[in-house]
Amino acid sequence: MANLPPTLDFAKTEEATCDKWAAEETFKKQDALSVERGDEEYTFYDGPPFATGLPHYGHILAGTIKDVVTRYACQTGHHVTRRAGWDCHGLPVEYEIDQKLNITHRDQVLEMGVDKYNDTCRGIVTRYTKEWERTVTRLGRWVDFENDYKTMDPTFMESVWWVFKELFKKNLVYQGYKVMPFSTACGTPLSNFEAGLNYKDVRDPAVVVSFPLKDEEGVGFVAWTTTPWTLPSNIALCVHPTMEYVKILDKKAGKRYILAKSRLPQLFPIMNNKKKWKPAMADELYAIEATYQGKDLVGKRYGPIFDYFVGSEGSEEYWRVLSDNYVTDDAGTGIVHQAPAFGEDDYRVCLAHKVIQKGKDLPCPVDSNGNFTEQVPEVKGLHVKKADDTLIKLLKASGRLVQKDNLDHSYPFCWRSDTPLIYKAVPSWFVKVEEIRDKIVENNKKTYWVPNAVKEGRFHSWLVDARDWAVSRNRFWGTPIPIWCSESMDEVVCVGSVEELYELSGVRVTDLHKDVVDEITIPSKKNPGTVLRRVDEVFDCWFESGSMPYAQKHYPFENKEQFEQGFPADFIAEGLDQTRGWFYTLMVLSTALFDQPAFKNLIVNGLVLAGDGKKMSKRLKNYPDPNLVISKYGADALRMYLINSPVVRAESLKFQEAGVLGVVKEVFLPLYNAFRFFVQNMERWESNSGGNFVPSTDKVRSTTNPTDVWISAATQGLIKFVHEEMAAYRLYTVMPALVRFVTQLTNWYVRLNRDRLKGLESGEGKESFDESETGLQVLYNVLLDVTILMAPFTPFITEYFYQHLRKLQPSYADAKDGGGSSNPVLPGKSDSVHFLNLPAYDESRLNEDAVEAMEALQVIVENGRNVREKRNISLRTPVKCITVILRNPSENVVRSINGPLKGYILSELNAWDLVIVPKEEEHEWVTLSLTPNFNILGRKLGKKMKDFKTFVTALSHADAVACLEKGSLDFEGLTISAKDELVSKLSFSKEGEQWESTSTPEGDVVVAVDCTQDEAILSAGRSRELINAIQQLRKAMGLDLSDRVEVFFEESAGMTVVETAVSNNVALFEAKFQGAVPVPKKFAPGWSVVLRSDTAEIGGSRVEVSICRPAVAGRDGLGDGVGYFLATLEPSNVFAQSTITITLDGSEVSLKQGEDYWTNTVSKLRSTKALTWV
Repeated sequence: MANLPPTLDFAKTEEATCDKWAAEETFKKQDALSVERGDEEYTFYDGPPFATGLPHYGHILAGTIKDVVTRYACQTGHHVTRRAGWDCHGLPVEYEIDQKLNITHRDQVLEMGVDKYNDTCRGIVTRYTKEWERTVTRLGRWVDFENDYKTMDPTFMESVWWVFKELFKKNLVYQGYKVMPFSTACGTPLSNFEAGLNYKDVRDPAVVVSFPLKDEEGVGFVAWTTTPWTLPSNIALCVHPTMEYVKILDKKAGKRYILAKSRLPQLFPIMNNKKKWKPAMADELYAIEATYQGKDLVGKRYGPIFDYFVGSEGSEEYWRVLSDNYVTDDAGTGIVHQAPAFGEDDYRVCLAHKVIQKGKDLPCPVDSNGNFTEQVPEVKGLHVKKADDTLIKLLKASGRLVQKDNLDHSYPFCWRSDTPLIYKAVPSWFVKVEEIRDKIVENNKKTYWVPNAVKEGRFHSWLVDARDWAVSRNRFWGTPIPIWCSESMDEVVCVGSVEELYELSGVRVTDLHKDVVDEITIPSKKNPGTVLRRVDEVFDCWFESGSMPYAQKHYPFENKEQFEQGFPADFIAEGLDQTRGWFYTLMVLSTALFDQPAFKNLIVNGLVLAGDGKKMSKRLKNYPDPNLVISKYGADALRMYLINSPVVRAESLKFQEAGVLGVVKEVFLPLYNAFRFFVQNMERWESNSGGNFVPSTDKVRSTTNPTDVWISAATQGLIKFVHEEMAAYRLYTVMPALVRFVTQLTNWYVRLNRDRLKGLESGEGKESFDESETGLQVLYNVLLDVTILMAPFTPFITEYFYQHLRKLQPSYADAKDGGGSSNPVLPGKSDSVHFLNLPAYDESRLNEDAVEAMEALQVIVENGRNVREKRNISLRTPVKCITVILRNPSENVVRSINGPLKGYILSELNAWDLVIVPKEEEHEWVTLSLTPNFNILGRKLGKKMKDFKTFVTALSHADAVACLEKGSLDFEGLTISAKDELVSKLSFSKEGEQWESTSTPEGDVVVAVDCTQDEAILSAGRSRELINAIQQLRKAMGLDLSDRVEVFFEESAGMTVVETAVSNNVALFEAKFQGAVPVPKKFAPGWSVVLRSDTAEIGGSRVEVSICRPAVAGRDGLGDGVGYFLATLEPSNVFAQSTITITLDGSEVSLKQGEDYWTNTVSKLRSTKALTWV
């Protein structure tokens, strides 16, 4: 395990792990182990993405959520089938092909041949599947790409037919003529939920047009519209039956108009200006000549604006006034122009008033590409949105244009082509959603959503207003609607399988696409000698994705029992936009088929936006390439950044690359450093003790060290919390807890125990080894538990840690000869952390007292550091005393802080003493003040608030304490709760310039520091500075803790600052450097070898500090020959010898240790008293 790099390249390490997983087929082995054990099945549905584009952050986010939850399920005793799927049909594919082949009209496809068109579509649907697989795999997501499903597979399509046939049998399918959102770019209608996927703010022309009455010359109705292109198709006007209407004379224009009285400001905008408008001004603008109720106007006839449909079939019912309650007076004129071919309400109202007839043609001069036909010659061939200006000019020329303006408003765009939608009447096949709407709403109540607000808000609102679903599309590349019918539609057959089609037609097929099945006819049973032909439409691709639970398994033709045992799914996850997409279609179809929801649990993620808050755009390049981010920081960092953000609560995230870097710096680097620190010191312990480190839970349980007990309790608490929160699918609480724990482990436990873990505490020998081992056992236990616990969230770094940590387990020996990929799975034996079950928490190791005491320690230390910063006192300079005032501390906290945790606080704050002020002495140090909780008391006190504030803030310390102890305060007949309606705060009040203090934001802890700086304090601080200089030299030389050196220093002439500091703190240096007390350089042996030296500024003195190889020191006055000999000796080799005999110039010379030589310079100086302070 040795030779771990000082810093880890996380991205490159992940790539190596990916290669290892691929080579060893780790994912397959995990799945096989689960199947072998007979783990309980956990059903997961993965919404199929389109593979016509590359994955973006939205896919990465949803994929990460899915991977975390399914990995967690796998590591808690479940088997999860994770099968990739691809959405292959529909507008995304056809739109791309139309762009590629410059197809603008349906007839071009027919000329080309549907078979060739579909082959072209088939050729691109899997274009990016390899890129998807590469990105998804690099992200660490485990999903089976080998056994994927595609919505264009015949088996999938056959199940879609079965779904539709079931709906048909339940009389939930009908053909209707309905005004629907229509994509002119794609030439097909969209469903209402598709229309809601892509709203944009646009500017449209807004015009007011007059419609002259037939029976009253010179008078016209006026209507307002933002779609002038619909005016050629106008055949009626609609008023509200009870609204008040007026006939006015427009004095400036000299014309008479009828409109809603409340909407006069539409014609006279100055009336909207409350500052300028005065009622008396009305006489200058208009005169009211008559008043009506809306119902009085019904039946009145007017002249058509354009004569394109004069004399057409049914036109005798056109151009009259109708009424309906949908008309409002919040905009326009209170009169709505009706073009039933282009408005849902228009169609409904005209049908109800028999202006049009069901099944009959109606004025619709616009083709499937949104272009005007020859019925409106002036704009023939123009797209409706481009025809507005021409039509407005025609209106002006005919004197019908009353007003022209622009309107900024939100308008639906096609979710695929990103072009404006229109509303257009088209014949379609519908599923009767409204008939089963109440069941859908009830089934939604059976599901669990995170966050719940989306389920009960956005999704519920969508469901209660759900309309019948248009499932047909007038396109080519899709699953054909399996209806064969006669020309007159008096005989209709719905086919539910390939076998049924064979039985009815005698033709057996292996492909169910339009170009194949359109050639098949079914002999009529009603009219022998004639045939039934398939209807032209194909399914909306949303119908296919909504059928995915059944179709991916080819249900009910295969896997019937398996599907039914796993339905509804345990879990699904997608983005917020799917509330009107996949979540909705799943719920509709599962309710229609089985009267059940399709899923039990659902996580909804929000949108990932560019850093500026705008939608991510390839064109604008306003976001970093995901693959570059992963290659720079690693997938784990990206995963943790995404799922530790508001986006997992269905809120938006403004993506910041710096946030991914932040995860590396704040989580992974500290965690790696703690892991590496463990490995280094475990190996040091093995080297020094001569034993092998063997993990022992018994040793972890038996430790009495307060920080050991605390970190063990915190670890078990974390395990418990993760299991509770993951059971509730709350990733947004789990990730912050993991991040906080890493901080606790690295910034507190390791920091507080550094010397202990290194074996530098508790003296020498066995006691030091034992204490070091205990700490290392605890740290190992924590690292292993947290590594396994974090595996579903950060699969790479945990695998890296595990591969090192497992080697210490006794069961590691069992991994050979295939044992590592066999059951039972065990830490050590098992070849991957992802084979293991997550740890269950150990209730006996939970310890609320230890956690509470440690929280108090951290508050004291952090506030103590703040105090030092306020006075600009370096941590290397000790302070005399830390005084702490705690508001109502528990006995446990006081006992712990005054007892086993006291030494840690003194060490962290470099203080000589710590005092916890008892309650009876609090008043000598702090003042307790009370203020009103304005948010709560505002309503209760009203105007009395000001007097109450004066009253409560004037209370003395004793009165405030009494109030809190009583729990309430009486004020003018009202009882004020001290707990909820008052805010209490302690503030330091001790006099004396030596004191510096700070308090917590809550005001319940005050930390005060005696900042007196006498010579003893300054000397101790300088010693710390010298220690730091020595440590830097050791680090620069790459020395290990066990490597002994001698330290010498040389100050400027006449300066003794450093010598004084060392002389006053000899014991500190002995403890820190294994007895090597720094001494002046003049005492160094002449043969001393300098390893490294540098100059440091200590206490205002420039001093040269040198670390030297340990050398034997000789008595002053020895000859050169003896000196040369002593220079060759290794101190450790002569330590046990009292006498050494050598031959010089033919004579024997006897040298005694302690008289003639010493094993180091400090021993010499002590023995000879040449330096008294040593």
